[in-house]
Formats: sequence, C-alpha cells, structure tokens
Amino acid sequence: MTAKEKIASILKKADIELNGSRPFDVKILDERVYSRVLGGGTLAIGESFMDGWWHVEDLSELVYRLYKAKIYQDLVAFDAWPLIIKGWLTNLQSRARAFAVGLQHYDLGNDLYQAMLDKRMVYTSAIWRGAHTLEEAQEQKLEAICRKLGLKPGDRVLDIGCGWGSFMKYAAEKYQVSCVGLSVSTEQTKLGKELCAGLPIEFVVSDYRDYRPTEKFDHVVSIEMIEAVGPKNFRTFFQMVYDWLKPSGQFALQAIGSLDVKPVPSLWLDKYIFPNGISPSLPQLEEASHDLFRFEHLENIGPDYDKTLMEWWRRFHSSFQKLRENNPKYNERFYRMWKFYLQSCAGLFRAKEATDWQIVFSPIK
Repeated sequence: MTAKEKIASILKKADIELNGSRPFDVKILDERVYSRVLGGGTLAIGESFMDGWWHVEDLSELVYRLYKAKIYQDLVAFDAWPLIIKGWLTNLQSRARAFAVGLQHYDLGNDLYQAMLDKRMVYTSAIWRGAHTLEEAQEQKLEAICRKLGLKPGDRVLDIGCGWGSFMKYAAEKYQVSCVGLSVSTEQTKLGKELCAGLPIEFVVSDYRDYRPTEKFDHVVSIEMIEAVGPKNFRTFFQMVYDWLKPSGQFALQAIGSLDVKPVPSLWLDKYIFPNGISPSLPQLEEASHDLFRFEHLENIGPDYDKTLMEWWRRFHSSFQKLRENNPKYNERFYRMWKFYLQSCAGLFRAKEATDWQIVFSPIK
C-alpha cells in the first residue's frame, strides 16, 4: 500500500476525502505530503500545511472529525518522545526559559492581538451562555471569576499572567479593587499600562518565582497561565500562591486542562506557538495543591473554547490583509500558521479532547 493509499484509507474512516468538494475534505497541493506526514508525525502535518503542501477550508471540522473517529494517531507516528524525554531530564519551564513564551508569542505584535481579540484584549476562553458577541462573552467570563472570588471594594488582588490587564481593569472598574499583575511580556505590559491608566493597577514584569510582595493579597487569580508552569513546578507555584494569600483569601485558577493523567506535549505547538507549554491534568493539580488548598468549586467551560477560538479566527482572517499591508512579517506562511493554530485547537475542544476549567481554591491555614 502506498503512502497515499494508506492516508486515504485512514481518512475514509472519518468520512474525509482526498481532494473532495466538502469544506472539511483535504486538498493535496504537493504529492510529497503523503510520505512527509507518515514519516514526520504531528509536526510534519502542521509544517506541511504552513508550507502550502495541503489545504482545507474548514480545518477545525477536519480536526474534530479525526479525533471523533479516534483515528488521529493512525494518521501520524507518535513523535512526542524527544520532548517528553527532554522534560524528564530537564526543567522545561525553568527560570531561564520563563520569558521564552513572551518573546515568541505574546510579543509578536499588539496590532495582531488588537485585530483578533475583543475590545478588552482578553486572550483566554470566554463564556458564551446567552452571550451574542465576543465582547459580551468575555465580560461574562470576567464577571464569573469576580463573583467566584467574592470580590468587594478595597480588596487587593494579584493576577499571575495578567496579559494586557483585562481582568484587573474589569475588577478595578466594577468592584473597586486594587490589583498587581505579573507578566513575562514587555509588549503586553507596555500596552496594558496604557489601557489601565488612572486605575489602581500595577504591572510587574517578572517570573512568578522571583516576585516578592511586601504584603499578602486578599485574592489571587491566574487565567490560563499555568500551562506555562510545567509539572515540575506545579508544587512551587501552589506554594507561592499559598504564601501570598491571606488566610481568608481565595485563589481562582482558569486552566486549559488535559484529560490524560500524564499529558503529552504537542511538538508543533511547542515549536511555533507556546514554547515549553503543557496543559495540566486534574490529578496533577490535586497532587500539587494537596495540604495547601481545598477545592471549593470547579466548572468546566471547555465547550466555550471552540466558539471563542473560531471567533478569534474570524476576526484575524478579516483583518489579515490590513495587518499584512502594515507589517511584512505577517506573510502567507504566518497566515497559514495562525489558521492551523486557531482552527486545530477549536477542533480539539469540539471533540472534547481538551477542556478548560475554572477552579476556586481556599487555603488550608
């Protein structure tokens, strides 16, 4: 059986055709793609798409169908072992590597994220229940976190991985709290200070392990930052949050979660989007927080991420020509990379192969 025949037979199980006419059918633009994919694994799938060797109109539906039919691993070789072994031997999320994701991803350009995100610049999953626009859905998410923490005027809140300050700005305006935000991105911090001007908000460019507050916080929040912490550092992360919190405080964590007990990293995402990132599993979070925190609340908002990612894609796609005219780094390969990132992740959440949790912890003191 040739490589082409093998791939065609695998795709057929998910009702996907080579060079078919439906939006989720794969269009082959370079015949070399068959051997490249079978020999190169998940990294080869993403890179060959970026190189224009194959195309699909609705990549999110393609990925959803591959996972729903449980044939994704039939299509590619298991290629994560080098990264897994590296993770065993070294701390991929060490202090020395802490700023890598900021430099590679978050510092790409504020123009890109302003075009893609809502007006508050929230770069985490929204909550769409009853919301009609991304702006409404993101405000609903921010409000949910504020209510779960029980914020009240005068509270002092720490936001670990604060991005452009969207949560802090919302909490300061709606609940009259003061905030400190930690970030590993200089570009995000620069714009965040402008967006939050005039509010009791402080930005600190620092790895969480190097931050030394002068007083404890009423509450701590971290919204989809723990994916950059890494399993070897989970205990340290929870210990530091515990030390920063007042006994009556609470810790709200929003985390992109893996359903695998021991999550496996994605080579393509690690190389092109989120270096050294890996989603935690619930058992890992339970083990790391054991004897420090109680689980007070857990809500799964994973289904909302599919719609959030597709709305980001829609906005990125409609703005890309203008972005490209203003900055040559946003070329065709970047466009295809961003499509693969946003739509493949949407398909993953649609198939419920990944999830997103909002968890509230209270310290055991």
